[in-house]
Amino acid sequence: MARIEGFRVKNYRTLKDVTLGKLWNTRGRKPLTPMTVIIGHNGVGKSTLFDAFGFISDCLRFGLEEAADMKDRGGFERMRSQGSTAPIEFEFYYRKDTSSRPITYELSIDQDEHGRIYVKSERLRQRRHGQRHGWPYSFLHLNEGRGFVWCGERSGQLIDDGLAGLPLEELLKKLPDEGEESSERDQVELRDKQRLGINTLGALKQHPRIAAFRDFIESWHLSYFTPDAARSLPRAGAQRHLNVHGDNLGNVVQFMQREAPDRFSQVLKRIAGKIPGIDKISVSVSEDKRLLLKFNDSGFKDPFFAQQVSNGTLKMFAYLLLLEDPFPSPFICIEEPENGLYHKLLEGLAAELRAHAAKPRNKGSAQVFITTHQPYFVDALLPEEVWVLKKGPDGFAEVQRASDDPTVKALAEEGLPLGGLWYSDYLDGR
Repeated sequence: MARIEGFRVKNYRTLKDVTLGKLWNTRGRKPLTPMTVIIGHNGVGKSTLFDAFGFISDCLRFGLEEAADMKDRGGFERMRSQGSTAPIEFEFYYRKDTSSRPITYELSIDQDEHGRIYVKSERLRQRRHGQRHGWPYSFLHLNEGRGFVWCGERSGQLIDDGLAGLPLEELLKKLPDEGEESSERDQVELRDKQRLGINTLGALKQHPRIAAFRDFIESWHLSYFTPDAARSLPRAGAQRHLNVHGDNLGNVVQFMQREAPDRFSQVLKRIAGKIPGIDKISVSVSEDKRLLLKFNDSGFKDPFFAQQVSNGTLKMFAYLLLLEDPFPSPFICIEEPENGLYHKLLEGLAAELRAHAAKPRNKGSAQVFITTHQPYFVDALLPEEVWVLKKGPDGFAEVQRASDDPTVKALAEEGLPLGGLWYSDYLDGR
């Protein structure tokens, strides 16, 4: 299953230039861990970092213009870092699986002279088979919607960085016109510069690497779970995955119950055992074909419906059900999972999320990305899993891995929990 090893964002609100993990040109840095947690004070950019992933996902689904206006982003000018006139840039360094060579995706977004947002440049690059050193070569390279793409899993003559940024006509002159592998090169020009090239080209079977990356982004799960949405009464009908707001909890239960009833019975027992006071969870269909999610409390004879249970119970159930998905998303983002949860549940939730992320990829693991401001949750974490976000002298965000601070690393090795160190101001430099 695919996994992000590093991520960089530039000129996105408070994230003037922030890098997490390893990129293709930062080989000395360690990649992101299966579970990555961002901590920091209010206003330092945790939600912005979370939204950066959401924006990329929305761009793929809806196009740039609509994505820029969604979720209170306010359009391109409000998204771009204050005082900057440069494009907004994103860079991902990821592997499709453990045996594959890493791939870098670079995206630059800007405004044209009429104020319309568009894709300024887009690139996917990867080292050739057997290449261990040197610059990776581009198998997709678009400038202003025009450029080149190579078919298949392997590329021959590719655009290197010495040719980056040249006009299309100059690129044609520089590249060879003969040879078996160079025939795989296609010249492309996109009609709509407000759509990502990976969306258009990833739909074609001759571009499996582009398709795999597009599918990877499409399968991200960014949780905007709200208990009130989960209390709705959805129409009966099985649904495979939990949606971002969680208002289809009952539908997912129905799907799992139908597809694998014996396994699902065990799943519900495991989940019920992890939510204090809950003995049993079940679902039934009302006369008007709506789903009723029922929770049996150990102290009461009759069950409580989802509309009656606490916010914390619903959140724990939703998160645990998400981890039991038989067809899991490869990348899960959760913002402030602690809201509404009793503090003694947080270490257990962190342990569940880590265990899920650390499973072998062929066993249905998912990389987990979390933002939090709750020390009890951080107590369950390791220094290499935690990134501390804070404001720099210029007001923009800076980030550091907790394990890169020798004092924090030494104290953690002595057995002091990270949440306590954070509460005592060891992690944020105050």
